[in-house]
Amino acid sequence: MHRSSLWLRLAALLACLGLWSGAAQALTAAEAAAIVTGETDARIEALAKAVAAGDERTAAFIQALADDAVKVAGEKVFIVRDGKASDPVTGQAATVPDNAEDVVSNNRMRGEIDNALAALKLFSPDDKLRLQGVKALLKEPDESRLPLLDKALAAEKSDNIRAQLQLARAAALLGSSDKARRLEAAKALAASKTPETKLLLNERLQAETEADVKGQLLASLQAIEGALVWGDKLGALFSGISLGSILLLVALGLAITYGLMGVINMAHGELMMIGAYATYVMQGLFQKYLPGAFDWYLVAAVPVAFMASALVGAAMERSVIRFLYGRPLETLLATWGISLVLMQAVRSLFGAQNVGVENPSWMSGGVQVLSNLTLPYNRLVIIGFAAAVLLGMAFLIGRTRLGLFVRGVTQNRPIASCMGVNTARIDTWAFALGSGIAGLAGCALSQIGNVGPDLGQSYIVDSFMVVVLGGVGQLAGTVYAAMGLGILNKFLEGWTGAVLAKIAVLVFIIIFIQKRPQGIFAMKGRSAEA
Repeated sequence: MHRSSLWLRLAALLACLGLWSGAAQALTAAEAAAIVTGETDARIEALAKAVAAGDERTAAFIQALADDAVKVAGEKVFIVRDGKASDPVTGQAATVPDNAEDVVSNNRMRGEIDNALAALKLFSPDDKLRLQGVKALLKEPDESRLPLLDKALAAEKSDNIRAQLQLARAAALLGSSDKARRLEAAKALAASKTPETKLLLNERLQAETEADVKGQLLASLQAIEGALVWGDKLGALFSGISLGSILLLVALGLAITYGLMGVINMAHGELMMIGAYATYVMQGLFQKYLPGAFDWYLVAAVPVAFMASALVGAAMERSVIRFLYGRPLETLLATWGISLVLMQAVRSLFGAQNVGVENPSWMSGGVQVLSNLTLPYNRLVIIGFAAAVLLGMAFLIGRTRLGLFVRGVTQNRPIASCMGVNTARIDTWAFALGSGIAGLAGCALSQIGNVGPDLGQSYIVDSFMVVVLGGVGQLAGTVYAAMGLGILNKFLEGWTGAVLAKIAVLVFIIIFIQKRPQGIFAMKGRSAEA
């Protein structure tokens, strides 16, 4: 009731004053004080008057109220941000008295402040702000806002924003006491294929008593659900590809250390963790020394993450693993012990708590494909990064001298040694390469979640499953297995939930390996053990 009366008064005032005209009266000190002091009803009345005659100062002041950045001392009002105070009327710097108090707003007042901000945005010269205002009003439709929405529609020139305004108007009519208006609104909303509209119609369906209006609501819901189903399917497919690309990055390192070299490296997850923390360190260095180039810290972090993990991997191979070739159980236990050492070392250096790694600005946001399908930029970048790492690794293994030596030593060590190949050095280089790729995986993972000492533990089992399922030593099999498991897992989640989906995938892998122990692709040649 209170909200409806406010919007009626606000709409009338806006209509009378010509909405956002150049002759609008600026915010006064008395108005600012009235908005932040006194009873709630009086504050709401003052807020309505200020919005009706609103200007940039008014909008900034109301935004500060929403952000809890306003203090009051007697009749004096101050905006305080980042320790600096300013006068809301003049915008000039001010000194806050010691007796100044924070402005306290109850839930009702906060709701009215949000609505006031949305109303101000409707008549902003900025298209983005107007669109934000429409979407804010759409979340809480109210019939009393119709005069306001009609006025905005009359002045709006953007086709996209006009469509959103019409949707907001239909949503407001949906709660009308007039049956004909509700029926009209239910028909109009069928054209809006968004999850928000679906929710709105479902809520109205629960409260509707008229049979013909209910029928129209159900028909509109069916039309919307039919349109949204493709967005849900494509969203699940994209999520599966995204998960598959992450599994691929994680498993590519193991494809060398385990698939080609036969080393069961239980510290592979910790090598990923080192890459993630290397990214975190680069973020801190750029924040401190190169703040203007912060958006490029990730580009610098990629080679650093690779080198950090590669050096640790090379040290592991030279100091421990080289003495355990051909002894899988001892290798497993030794690398597991190394993983514990690495985790404790990271806890000692960075603490046991997770650390946050920020996305650069060019990785923030996403591409709106459908109303219920948004492709995040960070996920798209990771998919592209995984493809680039895969191509680079395929070229390195298949087309370079190092790759030839790695394949030669893996397939027949004695013959390679007789041909003059330094097998010990090649072992170190190969293990360092696999470890460096694990570091790249950690760098990518830092962009989609927090970084902590236990980061690698969540992926080590999945990465081994990918390598085994794809076929030991088979790069193509690793790709197919990673993408297949990622997509299968995401589609199953939609039906069974995350936990049951994991169990189902594990059962599938066990059955598959029982039937085809060599994996998707069997190693060809006389040495194949199929």
